[in-house]
Parts: sequence; C-alpha cells; structure tokens
Amino acid sequence: MSFRPTVREVQPNRKIRWMGRFLVPGIFDGEHTLAIEPLGQGRVRFSQVERFSGALTMFSGKLFDRTQRGFEAMNEAVKRRSESLEP
Repeated sequence: MSFRPTVREVQPNRKIRWMGRFLVPGIFDGEHTLAIEPLGQGRVRFSQVERFSGALTMFSGKLFDRTQRGFEAMNEAVKRRSESLEP
C-alpha cells in the first residue's frame, strides 16, 4: 500500500504534519506528525505520531505492527544521530 501524502502543517525546526490517503478519503487515511519540543539547556523532546482512520483500519493489524517497528527504528536512529552531534 502506498500513499501520496499532502503536507498539512510546517513549523520550521519544530513540526511537520502530513496526511496520506488510500484511494479516496475515509477508506484508509493516515495522519503523521513529527515534532521537536525544546526543553532548555540544549535538550529537546522528539515525538512521532501516526493516526489511522477509515473503513479498512480494522483489517490492518499486521501493517500497524510493521509500521510501529519502523517508527521505533527511525526514532532510535534520530536519537543516536542527534546525540552524536557537537553542541
């Protein structure tokens, strides 16, 4: 299954949000958000959220499992890379 996402929101250096749809709205939609929240003293909180909705979501259990593992791997890679950079 592939999506052609539409960017919904951009806050430079803080947040990007996009929506992907399968075929037509309401069949299988996925809204993805990546956000960086400054915590002070050179620290940030990175979050990644995917919300699925639509008629086919009830049949997508294995897809969600693979998607979650992929996001966790990406989050770990972002953490390693960001922690290796010079302040």
